[in-house]
Amino acid sequence: MMKQKNYPLYEVKTFSDFRDMLTQAQADAGEQAAFKFKQGKNIRSVSYNELKSDVDTLSGALCSLGFDTKHVACVGPNSYRWANIYLSMLCCSGVFVPIDAKLLADEIIHIVNDSDSEVLFYGTGFAKAIEGALDSMPKVKLFVEFDGTEDMEASGETGELGKLTSMRRMFEIGREYLKTLGEKPLYTKFNDQDDMKMLVYTSGTTGVAKGVMLSERNLVSDVYYGLQVSTVFGTCLSVLPFHHTYEAVCGLLVGLHKHVTICINESLRSVAGNLKLYKPDYILLVPLFVESFYKKIWREIDDKKKTGAVKFLIVVSNMLRTIGIDKRDVFFAQIREAFGGNIKKLVSGGAPIRAELGKFFDDIGVTLVNGYGITECSPLVSANRDYYNDCSTVGVKLPCCEVKIDAPDDEGTGEICVKGDNVMLGYYKNPALTAEVLEPSGWFHTGDYGCLDDEKRLAIRGRKKNLIVLNNGENIYPEEIENYILSLPLVKEVIVSALVNESGAEYGLCAEVFPNEEVVKENHITNIQQTVTDAINKLTEKLPTHKQITKVLLRTVEFDKTTSAKIKRQYSKA
Repeated sequence: MMKQKNYPLYEVKTFSDFRDMLTQAQADAGEQAAFKFKQGKNIRSVSYNELKSDVDTLSGALCSLGFDTKHVACVGPNSYRWANIYLSMLCCSGVFVPIDAKLLADEIIHIVNDSDSEVLFYGTGFAKAIEGALDSMPKVKLFVEFDGTEDMEASGETGELGKLTSMRRMFEIGREYLKTLGEKPLYTKFNDQDDMKMLVYTSGTTGVAKGVMLSERNLVSDVYYGLQVSTVFGTCLSVLPFHHTYEAVCGLLVGLHKHVTICINESLRSVAGNLKLYKPDYILLVPLFVESFYKKIWREIDDKKKTGAVKFLIVVSNMLRTIGIDKRDVFFAQIREAFGGNIKKLVSGGAPIRAELGKFFDDIGVTLVNGYGITECSPLVSANRDYYNDCSTVGVKLPCCEVKIDAPDDEGTGEICVKGDNVMLGYYKNPALTAEVLEPSGWFHTGDYGCLDDEKRLAIRGRKKNLIVLNNGENIYPEEIENYILSLPLVKEVIVSALVNESGAEYGLCAEVFPNEEVVKENHITNIQQTVTDAINKLTEKLPTHKQITKVLLRTVEFDKTTSAKIKRQYSKA
């Protein structure tokens, strides 16, 4: 019988909906910066008072034009104005449709049409593609171009509103509408908590895009209960794409409810500089980024010939901690300067991470919290606790849901199923696909394999669709072996797939590797194929025979990835 550990929870201020959440944030942190971002050569700061005003103004425009109850889509890079549009739609009674800015034009148009969106906000960089395809989106009545950093002061724009307009004109309409209200409330229409609030199209690393219907109850639950299990601090650097629920909910909404300052990172090339510029207290990442940070830190330590000294200092520090003396802030301050110097926490989600990474960051005084989520669960399902953190697992379920393992094998591994307030309404206009994964009783089948330990901590084994079944009957979770191989400094990216014989039987494992070019150059490696193969063979010889690598393939380019930095596995066929 499994034991249930009693995990204490953080106290979190309750809120009924996102109008209430932003009203509370304004009252509690009015002049504090809600967002910071680059505007030319300057840093622009937007206070919680300004944010609430911007949200009300854009909401007023949508109400004035009759779009506050409609489906409204948005495509563009991370920006303050993107967040403004998102929050305005959460406060209105319609449905927000975030679209991946990395999609091709035809894919964007498909999502706009399939989602039944009547308004499309699009970033300046999309103007040519969108404005050249207006006839391909017949349901859209209004197209609004926005610049991520534009000033919305009075524009003086007048005249009849056309099908194509600007964000500046929308603000002009919103301000005029707010004036007409007088003492009347801006919002008069309310959602049922279980009405659709956000429609998120996702295909994961394989498959065709599906429209995931999330309700206000789903989103509120993930924000409130997520903060109960893992707190956040004063300043965040936002690096993941806003259209993804991980950043949109766990990053933006969680941060705003906690009244943090969200610093918007404009590109992946800017991360290192922005860490030093904004000096964040915490960052939301995916495992690929965490692994990259970890390897870069050790590479720089090796370059300075301080590997032995740092390892010795870690031993000394950990010994002192056993007697209540914590000197990590002093001993490892120089290492943490790579993150700006103030870093307290790294939050990782999207895939399992190696326990070794959690231990290292804890050793230097940074909490690495790993969690598990899926878009269909808004997205958070479970997370490690700040005070009880085991990175070999993805922690314990949120208080708002139940988790069970369906059809477990002899080792307790089976499909992870979730039931509760965070589980989606279903797939948009696709009842057949919904029925495949969502039982009438409310249990959602995630398609992920995992197991629960004696304290009901969840461990992820891998995706059901990625499972390899060898001809000897052995089941292989490729993600487990990939994580193992990623511990090699020489390996930057890897995908493990099955080797298939002429009869179609899976008889062995192939590791497809993109090597770490910096390590190759630093070590003057000429025969990369042989060096990588030898390193993998030596590492995996400790594993059971059926988990050892039969063949190693080298790539000359990185794997194609989703915008949440997950490798698209269809490129790894062996």
